[in-house]
Amino acid sequence: MTDTSHTTFVIQQLMDSSGVRFGTSGARGLVADMSAEICYAYTAAFLQIIAAPPGSRIALGIDLRPSSPDIARACAAAIQQAGLVADYCGVLPTPALAFYAQENGIAAIMVTGSHIPFDRNGIKFYRAEGEITKADEAGISAASVTMPPEMQLQPLPALNAQASQLYLDRYLNFFPRNALAGMRLGFYEHSSVARDMFHELLQGLGAEVISLGRTDQFVPIDTEAVAEADIQQARRWAVEHGFDAIFSTDGDADRPLLGDEHGNYLRGDVVGILCAQTLGAEAVATPVSSNTALEKCGAFAHLARTRIGSPYVIEGMEKLIQSGARHVVGFEANGGFLVGSTLEKNGHSLQALPTRDAVLPIIALLVMARERGVPVSQLPASLPPRYTASDRIQNFATEKSRDLLQKLAGSGVESNPALREFLAPLSVEPAHIDQTDGLRITLTNDEIIHLRPSGNAPELRCYAEAASQIRAGELAAAGLRRVQD
Repeated sequence: MTDTSHTTFVIQQLMDSSGVRFGTSGARGLVADMSAEICYAYTAAFLQIIAAPPGSRIALGIDLRPSSPDIARACAAAIQQAGLVADYCGVLPTPALAFYAQENGIAAIMVTGSHIPFDRNGIKFYRAEGEITKADEAGISAASVTMPPEMQLQPLPALNAQASQLYLDRYLNFFPRNALAGMRLGFYEHSSVARDMFHELLQGLGAEVISLGRTDQFVPIDTEAVAEADIQQARRWAVEHGFDAIFSTDGDADRPLLGDEHGNYLRGDVVGILCAQTLGAEAVATPVSSNTALEKCGAFAHLARTRIGSPYVIEGMEKLIQSGARHVVGFEANGGFLVGSTLEKNGHSLQALPTRDAVLPIIALLVMARERGVPVSQLPASLPPRYTASDRIQNFATEKSRDLLQKLAGSGVESNPALREFLAPLSVEPAHIDQTDGLRITLTNDEIIHLRPSGNAPELRCYAEAASQIRAGELAAAGLRRVQD
């Protein structure tokens, strides 16, 4: 910007012109569209709605995407212009930054695109109380911000390592120090922000951790749609090294990927159910897309099904707490685990952390395997035989997805020829539909096909559930083939 007068922007107009907008988790867009001005404006709007007192600190963190430091510099410029102080916590997991902000009673901004493709990035905002709500997103979208006449970005502030240490201590002080003694673990590091921290944490709990697959280039790992090459590589590593388990995370370490001793990755929603059991949860909130073994296992007194996205899971946990439920947790189908209230285990307390976390479910399942004296591969066998699979069509316009789902939903199951025509080649019949988020079709044989546009990228996802893993995979693939027919 080269003129000498300040310019005022309305965030909603910037969304429309740039394509950078809120999805299921934060503001996301193409890196090419996330200019310094756009990132500054979003940050300035966020700072308006939280109205932090002058001189307050704002925690700031980044992931390992090449674009993240420059985006963070624009965020820091907006923080400074607002009369606040950027508390730069460096490269760290999103839940680590959120926990640090929560414990210090300050707001936070995380620059991360999580698992989405390399050419995209994002900014996630936290109040001192936790993730911003959908109402906060609406407030940011409606805000008007004034830009300085020239955008002068300064180097990022000096690193404050306290956030990372606080996060490590959270788990080292909750789980017994020898909880994982004797376990040999493989860590697929790729470009995860947790790739250094996880070594210190798991070794602190007694495990031997072997580094696998670290890369200098950013790798967008999607824990709900693991690439076939990654699946086969994990199996080769397991044969080569004789691991008790293999684990990884997405880019910002808020979604886990846990594989058994054979290198077979567990589904995220199964991980969530088992983690909730290990922690002694009484109440669980999870999206409608998660495995129905949650209900069928009978382990939890209170359940809440929500739309997909952590803000909705958090809202579900809050409602459970308000209803009088104790020991409340939440999880998503991607495995990200949230703690809604203080939990107790073996005389130690774990404070609430109502944002997705990859570390807790990985450690919890490894501890569960040790406590039960079984290999990780046997843990899912304790649940009812319900298997899920998911896949996606990339570069599928969101509007196209919505039009398709509206057509298939029609006015219901009874008088809906479009839905029956869609399902006919699969030789299945619809029993009922659920439009909590997307179109979830329960079939007369108790199988499920769930179609939903992604909230973060132009993709159409298909989730499926059946009595076997093979059948679930077949349904997910068949559902997407029908979309493309």
